[in-house]
Amino acid sequence: MRLSTRIALVVGMVVPLLVVVSGWLLVQLVGKDLRTQADERLTARAQSVAVVARGLLRASSHDRPRAEQARQRKLFTTALDVGIRLTGPDTTVMDGPQPAASVPLPAQTRRPSTVRSQGKSWRVLAVPVTGGPRVHGTLWLFSPDTAREAQLAAVRRRVVTVALLAAPLAGAAAWLLAARAARPLRRLQQAAGRLDPHTSAARLDHAPTRITEVDDLARTLQTFLTRYDEQAARTTEALASARSFSAAASHELRTPLMSMQTNLDILEAFQDLDAADRAETVEDLRQEHARLLGLLVMLRALAQGDLVEADSFTVIDMAELADEAAADVRRRYPGAEVAVHSSPAPTIHGWQPGLRSMLTNLLTNALVHGRSADGGAQVTLSLRAAGHEGSPCVVLGVEDRGPGVPHQRREAVFQRFQRRPDSPGSGLGLTLVAQQAALHRAKLRVLDGPGGRGARFEAVFPAAPAHRPVHPALPAHRDWLADPAKRPQGFHKEHP
Repeated sequence: MRLSTRIALVVGMVVPLLVVVSGWLLVQLVGKDLRTQADERLTARAQSVAVVARGLLRASSHDRPRAEQARQRKLFTTALDVGIRLTGPDTTVMDGPQPAASVPLPAQTRRPSTVRSQGKSWRVLAVPVTGGPRVHGTLWLFSPDTAREAQLAAVRRRVVTVALLAAPLAGAAAWLLAARAARPLRRLQQAAGRLDPHTSAARLDHAPTRITEVDDLARTLQTFLTRYDEQAARTTEALASARSFSAAASHELRTPLMSMQTNLDILEAFQDLDAADRAETVEDLRQEHARLLGLLVMLRALAQGDLVEADSFTVIDMAELADEAAADVRRRYPGAEVAVHSSPAPTIHGWQPGLRSMLTNLLTNALVHGRSADGGAQVTLSLRAAGHEGSPCVVLGVEDRGPGVPHQRREAVFQRFQRRPDSPGSGLGLTLVAQQAALHRAKLRVLDGPGGRGARFEAVFPAAPAHRPVHPALPAHRDWLADPAKRPQGFHKEHP
């Protein structure tokens, strides 16, 4: 059922009901006014009639028939259209419309009251009449309610007539007005119905109508469609990441899997292989297995970074996170020296798992590739608060004492699967570092170590403001599993 039809039905039912209720109140007020007017006339008439009734009782008490008849005629003439009943010690006089003699009448009252008899009602006023020792009695005046009831009945009929006429008229008027008022809503419905994300990129275009409900609904639809677009884009990214993950995994896992297959074939074909060769083959299997496991872990971490949402970001204490990462690396490399230097409470808005992975990979890269000539491994992780381009920031640095990174290689090291031939890693550790730097809007660069010795990997993060943003801005492009030839690498790095 259309909205205009619903409104018309509601108005068509409510308006007659309001008319009936208003008419009932009107009837009550009119009845009260008519009764008050009738009582005032009855009271005024009682004042003039009481004087004549006193003369009639005086004539009756003195036994003067002629005077009594004259007074009686004058009493009837004075009463006019009201009924009277006069009772005294020696006489009772009745004239005009009044209830039967058997109906009990009220005692002397100051105000009129109602008496009913045989389906009729009268307003009755009892007046004491006194004029001497033997001149006393009671005068009742009766005013029929017939005229008042007729007027009230006419008012009731008119109220019912108005209510019956108001129902269709009010319904029709309400339907016309509601149909006109619903035009902006219908236009909004038609505009929304024409949208098809599969065939067009057009979105809901709404001009303000100054109708609060319609404009609010349009804004809600626009917000919903915007969120739909965002989720559709995220779904597309997720599918692209899944395809990239599958392609990267199939490409990179082929070589270690074939090597493992070769070693397994050797172990199966040469049952009498000597102990040294067998141990070497088993060690190769272990290394390939470790490489496969590390590769899968890194690919999974890259995929998680591509799909992380803004609401996963929280205020991160980088000093605490650095201590945890350093302690973990020390357990994995017992002979390494890992020093952590941090200023008090450097905090940023970030994704905790991604930042932890970034720190771990920077430290691991420094320990594996940054060994000094004598084979020692010394790594320094530093955190400090600073200002960059007028904004507060947190500077993260990881330094080693190794051979350093040549200038021509300082950008290529962040591309996926870029590793030295003798590297035990997967070639994805620094790619994951670059991904997290881009995700956190950090400026990442490779420098020479202190005194020109070794390498320094430095990332400059925006510091956490006093009030956390509801939705931190994330980079639009986050497909780090894709082919590096199809993805720009320089947007997140600076060179010295």
